[in-house]
Amino acid sequence: MEKRNFRITAEAGIHARPATLLVQAASKFNADINLEYDGKSINLKSIMGVMSLGVGQNTDVTISADGDDETEALEEVAKTMKAEGLTD
Repeated sequence: MEKRNFRITAEAGIHARPATLLVQAASKFNADINLEYDGKSINLKSIMGVMSLGVGQNTDVTISADGDDETEALEEVAKTMKAEGLTD
């Protein structure tokens, strides 16, 4: 299992558009990918799960991946977060 911490710097936090793109990025992989925020953990492949967290600006999240392609999955998710301006 691999984990990475991110600080969400986007003014709107993780809203609909970047949430959709994160789910699409995560769904390309076989690994189990979870997003942890405020004591809750959800499947990053679930748009409803991501939106239900209400992740705002200047908050910390942890993304973990567990599976045969976990490293590649985390790289892709990190790249998507940066491309969408969610994190620096």
